[in-house]
Amino acid sequence: MPKSKIAALFLILALPLLGGCTGAVVGAGAGVGIAANQERGVEAALIDTRIRTQINYYLLNDDPVLHQALNIGIYEGRVLLTGVAKSAAKRNQAVATAWKAKGVAEVINEILVDGSGKTGSFPRDTWITAQLRSKLLFDKKIIGINYSIDAVRTTVYLLGVAQNREELDLVLNLARNIQYVARVVNHVILKNDPRRKAATK
Repeated sequence: MPKSKIAALFLILALPLLGGCTGAVVGAGAGVGIAANQERGVEAALIDTRIRTQINYYLLNDDPVLHQALNIGIYEGRVLLTGVAKSAAKRNQAVATAWKAKGVAEVINEILVDGSGKTGSFPRDTWITAQLRSKLLFDKKIIGINYSIDAVRTTVYLLGVAQNREELDLVLNLARNIQYVARVVNHVILKNDPRRKAATK
């Protein structure tokens, strides 16, 4: 098994199923060995970890309830916010808070607004996320550690970098064909996307 696959498998086994603000496949717990195998490299992974730490700090201090209801995906300074906010004002607050972190290149707002504040089908979302992680990890045509995954109310959100369009299409098809998945929202960019250079300057 390639080293990148072994490292990613270790991460899946070593971490819980990554709910709340801990992120997804490439979250703050990724070690140097895993980061070195990612497309973004060690330096960018460390910057993303710093960004995540800052956003978590600001959110936790501003609104602990909102902090608990959100998930944060980060790849090369691109921040993906998912989860549920009780109002549009709370959603806007979360976006503004994310922009406070040094190094943020983009904030992608996928936060749902629901007065109940409930995320909904958490067990099912966790199951979906785990299933997709496993499929990406063991598909030899996909470098799975380059993808951040989150599922909210059976919608899958993807962030990261694909080697090419063919790899991205494979990932999208895998996600769409997992049981219970209602929708797939793609924020993955290709390896040669000019936004990557802008984000890492």
